[in-house]
Amino acid sequence: MSLMSPLALLTDDGSWLPALAALLLGYLLGSIPFGLLLTRAAGLGDIRSIGSGNIGATNVLRTGNKKLAAATLLLDAAKGAVAVLIARYTLGETAAMLAGLAAFIGHIYPVWLGFKGGKGVATYLGVLIALAWQLALLFAALWLAVAKLGKISSLAAIVATVAVPTAAWIWGPQNLAIVVTLMSIVVLIKHRANIERLIAGEEPRIGSKT
Repeated sequence: MSLMSPLALLTDDGSWLPALAALLLGYLLGSIPFGLLLTRAAGLGDIRSIGSGNIGATNVLRTGNKKLAAATLLLDAAKGAVAVLIARYTLGETAAMLAGLAAFIGHIYPVWLGFKGGKGVATYLGVLIALAWQLALLFAALWLAVAKLGKISSLAAIVATVAVPTAAWIWGPQNLAIVVTLMSIVVLIKHRANIERLIAGEEPRIGSKT
């Protein structure tokens, strides 16, 4: 498999149509806004009107409903994993990577919400679980360790996001490393405001209402 195959949108047999199908599948699954749907179903209103305005689990936690936040985390991760698994089973490994990348992008830029979604951390983890469980374990271990020590979700995400691509280039296939690196770059870009607040010592802690 060549270096450019994922970037050229080619699946394992070299054709374009399955690759486009994988991208569409991944994007549509990834763009399901579980955080918004669950909070509305629970009678908590529009999650985008509180805290950071994001639709992810960290902001759902700001409602005070831990079970709802956990459900959001699991579902946001699951949609990334499911996209990868369906594409792998039907279209091959390269299509699986494309579907995972598209699911991740769909969560962050969902068409249904004017392309304003979450920051992608849970979906990133779900994609990793299905593509390379070793990298997912590394991500989860680092996130949990940093979150326990610092009590800051964004710091935990940033540390894990920086470490995983490094491990992917050392351990994994080249195409996997490319996809993981692309996702990590997007996560860091989406956390640029958090990075500024971390530097200023103003980043809220886990469970904070702000």
